[in-house]
Amino acid sequence: MGELLSQEPLLLKKDDEFDYLNKTTLLASSTKLILKVVMWVTFITWAAFIFLLPTKFTNELFGTIVRATKGSIFGTAGSTSLIFSFPIIMIVFLAIILLVVGGEDQPQIKKAGKGPNFRLWTFPVLVDGPFGVVTAAEMIGVIIFSVYIVWAVVMYSIQNVDLLSLYHLPDMKERSGKLLELTGLRFGFIGLICLAFLFLPVARGSVLLRAIDIPFEHATRYHVWLGHLTMAIFSLHGLFYIIGWAIQGRLLEELVGWKNIGIANLPGVISLLAGLLMWVTSLPGVRRNNFELFFYTHQLYVVFVVFLALHVGDFVFMMAGAGIFLFMLDRFLRFFQSRKTVDILSATCFPCGTIELVISKPANLHYNALGWIFLQIRELSWLQWHPFSVSSSPLDGKHHLAILIKVLGDWTEKLKGNILNLSVEQSETEPLLQHNRKITASVEGPYGHESPYHLTYENLILVAGGIGISPFLAILSDILHRINDSSPCLPRNILIVWAIKNSDELPLLETVDMEAICPLFSDKLNLEIQTYVTRESQPSLEEGKTPKAMHHSSISPGFNGCQMSGLVGTGHVVWSGVYVIVSTIGFVITVALLDIFYINPFNITYWWYKGLLLIGCMTASVLIFGGLVIALWHLWERKTSSKEEPQDATKKVDILQQNEASLHRNFGDARYVNNIRYGQRPDFQEIFGSHAKSWGSVDIGVIVCGPPTLQSSVAKECRSQNLKRRGHQAIFHFNSHSFDL
Repeated sequence: MGELLSQEPLLLKKDDEFDYLNKTTLLASSTKLILKVVMWVTFITWAAFIFLLPTKFTNELFGTIVRATKGSIFGTAGSTSLIFSFPIIMIVFLAIILLVVGGEDQPQIKKAGKGPNFRLWTFPVLVDGPFGVVTAAEMIGVIIFSVYIVWAVVMYSIQNVDLLSLYHLPDMKERSGKLLELTGLRFGFIGLICLAFLFLPVARGSVLLRAIDIPFEHATRYHVWLGHLTMAIFSLHGLFYIIGWAIQGRLLEELVGWKNIGIANLPGVISLLAGLLMWVTSLPGVRRNNFELFFYTHQLYVVFVVFLALHVGDFVFMMAGAGIFLFMLDRFLRFFQSRKTVDILSATCFPCGTIELVISKPANLHYNALGWIFLQIRELSWLQWHPFSVSSSPLDGKHHLAILIKVLGDWTEKLKGNILNLSVEQSETEPLLQHNRKITASVEGPYGHESPYHLTYENLILVAGGIGISPFLAILSDILHRINDSSPCLPRNILIVWAIKNSDELPLLETVDMEAICPLFSDKLNLEIQTYVTRESQPSLEEGKTPKAMHHSSISPGFNGCQMSGLVGTGHVVWSGVYVIVSTIGFVITVALLDIFYINPFNITYWWYKGLLLIGCMTASVLIFGGLVIALWHLWERKTSSKEEPQDATKKVDILQQNEASLHRNFGDARYVNNIRYGQRPDFQEIFGSHAKSWGSVDIGVIVCGPPTLQSSVAKECRSQNLKRRGHQAIFHFNSHSFDL
């Protein structure tokens, strides 16, 4: 092992061997750099304008722009679209070009010889509290948002006091009521700014998220944070108005008021109530104890958005219009992908309470080992979708992917029961009748990191809790395939720390046949596994006996030509880009035609009606223009997809059976170190400290998949090790691969 540690990094022994990694031309590299600079300049300029909007100068500039565009085709709604929505759309267009130019880039592997360095997005700052683990980069974002909120409230409060003198209200009660109304108005504006960001993270296949490489599981956290902030501000918006109206004695009158010119209050009340219901049911206590209640009430976002448009009209609504429109595009595309049923090539139930599903996919639908999918089983529910990380490497085969599912709740219990019943029926039924007995699945995704960052660390520590081992099986398989194929791959030292409750979960490691993937891999990769069985004080199996966990039930329905649909934002880059661009242009055309032939000639001035028409234009552009692109995309997909049974999909099922037989013969004779410790929990201080000393002055990538407590413990130790680092010592880079809705 000492000789192995002194070797050059795998596949990167000479500097001149980097030449084959630089496949992109100088022109492409320069174009990507220019695009990134323009995207950042655009975003910073837009954000700076919003930040400075509470100042008198910027506010007057905004008013001047609005007045200048009042007589144009698009009217005042065009000015707010230009200022608040156009920059976001422009960044998205640039992101599309960036992804197309970048193509399928190889992972950015650092040359050997460079020392370790800190990275803002992998350095945990907060490890406990309501936000969970927060990195330095995320903390900067939280601080910026917090500073903006405080700054805007202070500036608008000063302006409200000055405005109050213009109303010449002698009565103290009226002055207090008017001041509260003005304060409520300001909070409504701040809430719209937050709303402009709220829908961006939940566009799962967004090209924007792909371009900046924010995976969906991280984006969901940002949506949760923004959701709490947005609803808190909108609640204050409504509360200040209610108190102000109550003081002035016209509360009921105002609540049911529906003005044609100006703000319509009743739609605002309905929108706020829908938002509050979503907010309350999304609180951690409610969401975890009754997920279905959270899921179904969250569909009220349609009511929230539509009545918000009726409340404020098209002019104000377009301040947050870009994010909502991009979400509509993503949701419509996901709807089409999810309509297609998918073949489950094999389903295996392990007695440890784990299910493995192998799902058919087209060869042109790419993913990486850090990917996620959303799964629906129609025999169980037509409405429930559940996220699962993939447990297979894309190099395992072009026509399938695999997931591991832990049986924990009603949905997974029903799935297990269906598989066991079908297994019994399959063994008792004639082969000619077995094709009628199957599980009907639909899939959304895959989602996840755009680039496989696990390949960029020479040293990896993978920390899993229970079923959290699933993505690490994919990572391990991915690395072994790359080593065997001599593909770009930096990892040479891997430590897996796995905490499980019972020893019957141990055979899950054997679902990856390491020797079959990469013969004699132990000569090229230093792999160590530390397994902690927390609820058993001693081994439950005698040495040499076959583990019971591998006596499983399985079904293999076979391939019927039903693969995952490639109609997903993370699918073909060009088609995804065309879909967004054509739909956006269609939206502009639809609004222009409506203004030219209806709104302007007939002098339509009702705010709420124009807001409704704007929502209609958004919907029509997505359905008509976006639908046309989806139809062409679908035809292209059908033409390029193979209609024959993929050989590697069937091969995967055979490999699983071979793995079982191999395990029965050679359990405990693995070519890697697996230290199994019973009745113990991982001591991360000792583990990280010892490996930091043995690996030396290097970057150590730490990836965690498990419950929040495990993430916090690992993040705390990463932070501790980094803060007390002296001289040439290792730097730990924290990465979370855990999904928590």
